[in-house]
Parts: sequence; structure tokens; C-alpha cells
Amino acid sequence: MQLDELDTPCLVIDEARMQHNIARMQRHMDALGVSFRPHVKTSKCLDVVRQQRDAGARGITVSTLKEAEEFFDGGFDDIFYAVAMAPNKVQRALALQARGCKLRLVVDSLAGAEAVLAAGAQAGIRPRVLIEVDVDGHRAGVHVESPLLVEIGTRLQSGGADVLGVMSHAGSSYACSTSAALLRIAEQERARSVLAAGYLRAAGLRCEVVSVGSTPTALSAQQLDGVTEVRAGVYVFFDLVMAGTTVCGLDEIALSVLTTVIGHQPERGWIMIDAGWMALSRDRGTQEQAVDRGYGMVCDAPGTVLDGWTVSGANQEHGMVACTRAGAQDDIEKVFPIGTRLRILPNHACATAAQHGSYHVLRGADASRNWPRFTGW
Repeated sequence: MQLDELDTPCLVIDEARMQHNIARMQRHMDALGVSFRPHVKTSKCLDVVRQQRDAGARGITVSTLKEAEEFFDGGFDDIFYAVAMAPNKVQRALALQARGCKLRLVVDSLAGAEAVLAAGAQAGIRPRVLIEVDVDGHRAGVHVESPLLVEIGTRLQSGGADVLGVMSHAGSSYACSTSAALLRIAEQERARSVLAAGYLRAAGLRCEVVSVGSTPTALSAQQLDGVTEVRAGVYVFFDLVMAGTTVCGLDEIALSVLTTVIGHQPERGWIMIDAGWMALSRDRGTQEQAVDRGYGMVCDAPGTVLDGWTVSGANQEHGMVACTRAGAQDDIEKVFPIGTRLRILPNHACATAAQHGSYHVLRGADASRNWPRFTGW
């Protein structure tokens, strides 16, 4: 099956690019002497994650219990559920541990710790827990210098949990746009996480794991002294936001949405395509970057970027493609006749992939393979 035989819109993986991305990250982690635990929320696909494991990844990171269950059933037993535990989910999580999954949980509050301990006592299971620390003010976690850090660790240990260590996520790295800025936030993430681990150890608490990660900091770090593992997810496909942070080039983006030209609005300079926000997602992450890519950047069917062309607008099932380059919109009906196949590079690979049930895998000109992905929580 060739690209022009696929129904549109559909999600396409360029397998060669994906394999390049997997190898690039693994080489960097190996060179820095740390374990790599990919975040599988990006692909939610066993076929993708098996390639990451085969390249050298050790364990996986998930963001939903559905992911944990699906990947455990698919043969992955070393799983880190890297979202602070909701009390209503703890029993379901511990049921996986009872089945033999080496499941790690995370908390960043005393209330969360108490919920984990209560469920563990009820199930007769010793939970395995990391404490999330805030290294950049981006989202969640205990402030590194807060007494609450040791307080949570002490309560977990006294209550019957295994306190494995600390974890962090430098999400502010997504706002960086230079390699120097990325290097600074990567070192800040490392240093503050190692400092937090030191506070726990000084209080007599076990802290074997120091887990950090985001795709920009993982690829930008030059040394990771004191860190035991790194987590990253979107690197497997990359996207336009990652290109905007300078950690990848457009030619490394492995995910795209195949679409078909279905009409023209010459007076507006629009090409109409059959991929709207239901296929592309509403994510406008590049809007905050130096170059706004609209709802996605346009390529021809083989995957070559068409300079200046973006999806400038999107309705549910319609996309409007336009170009900022002077004169480029002349004769659009001749340049892009109805039926023309185009590929759209996504702003955010995770969000775009979430709109689809499977991936069409492109190897050379062959697009006959289809890899399922799953959804839900």
C-alpha cells in the first residue's frame, strides 16, 4: 500500500526518522552514564516502545493507569506512573503491583502519601514511591528547600512504603529557544534534584533513584552527576514545538498527518484540506514561540517541507492552508489541484497522536503496516 492509497486524514510515522531519534537519544544517555526510561504517553503504542526497549531503554514511564495496564499486559513490567496519585486510583495501581508489576508511584503532598499508605495497608502491599520535587516552578512538586520534602519521606517510610527517591520534570524547558538556555535549565534540573536527594539521605531516608527528564533537557544535558535515570517522551517523534526549542530539525520530525486537498478559496488564498482540529488537535504550542506554525506545517506527500505554508485555520473536519511568502498563493488551484496529498507536521506530537486510533508506518514508499495505539485513562 502506498500513501496515495490511504484514506485521509490519517496518522503517518516515518520509521527511518523515528529510529534515528531513538538511536540519538539512547546514544546520548549511554554517553552520560545514566539509565533511560522513555515516557510512552507520546506514542501509546507497543510497536513503538518495543523499538525503544530494543535500543537500550530500561523500564518505561506512563501518565495514565490505562497505559500502565496495557504495557504490563504487553510484556513491560518496570513501570513508573509519573503523575501524583489521586486517592481513587491507588487501589487500581496497587492491583498492578500485586500482579507482579514493578510499579513506581509518585506523591508531592502529605495527603497523597496518606492515601497511598492507606491503600497499601488495606491491600497488604508495600507501595514503591518517589517524591516529586519542583525544580523550575513549572507545574507540580515539593519545593526542594521545603521541610515538607523530608516530612513526606519520613511519613512514607514510617507508614510502610519503600521511599525510592525523587523525580522532577523541567517543563519550563519547552519555553527555551537557544541551546545555552537549554543547557542552563538542564543543569538546574540536575542540581536541584540531586540536592533534594541529599536532604532525604541526610534525614536517614532511602534515596536510590534520582529521576529527571524532559526531551529538551535530556538532549541538552552535558553531565548528569548524581542522576540515576532520565525520562523523555516526545523525542521519539519530535514536533514543531521541539524544533522551536532548537533540539531537533524539521527533517527529524517523524510524525505527520496525511491529508487531501478538497477545495480552494482563491480570493482568500486558502487551500482547503480534509484535516481539521479533529485530526490535527487544537494545540497551538508554537504560538508562544518566535515562529507561529498555525495548526501545523505543510509538506508534500513525500515529506518535504513546503516553505512558508501552514495550516492557518481549522474547523472540526476542515483545515485552511495558506502561505506567508509573497506570490506563493497565485494559481493555488493549479499548484494544489483537488486530490493532492499533503502531510502536516504537528505542533505537539502527543496531542495530535491522541486524535487517532493507529499509525500508518512509512518505510520508504511502503505504507502497508498499521500499528494500533490506545486511549483512555
